Amino acid sequence: MTKAEILKKEILRQYRSVRQFAMEMNIPYSTLVTALERGIEGMAYGTVIKMCDKLSLNPVDFSSLERDASLGAQLLENRVMQNYVKLNQTGRDKILELMDDFVQIDKYKAKAKKTK
Repeated sequence: MTKAEILKKEILRQYRSVRQFAMEMNIPYSTLVTALERGIEGMAYGTVIKMCDKLSLNPVDFSSLERDASLGAQLLENRVMQNYVKLNQTGRDKILELMDDFVQIDKYKAKAKKTK
């Protein structure tokens, strides 16, 4: 299955139609239809990224991302892990030690999400 086919399938799964998705994304309908028919390779990179983010798809292989995580968060996590695995054991231990220290400092703690 091509990336365009995967994209179209996901658009139709999450939205009523390609037209509705185009309106939601503020993309000309004809541009989106053409890209889905001929391939997305000619589309602007930023547009593809925005569409993948909206549909929770990985822009590299168009696999599904976790529904509760944004694309930006997934890419950041991936970047952190890529750098972590480049470290030797001493470097990894030091990073974990620093993270333990930082989570103890209030100004660096993530704000808790409110639940209903």
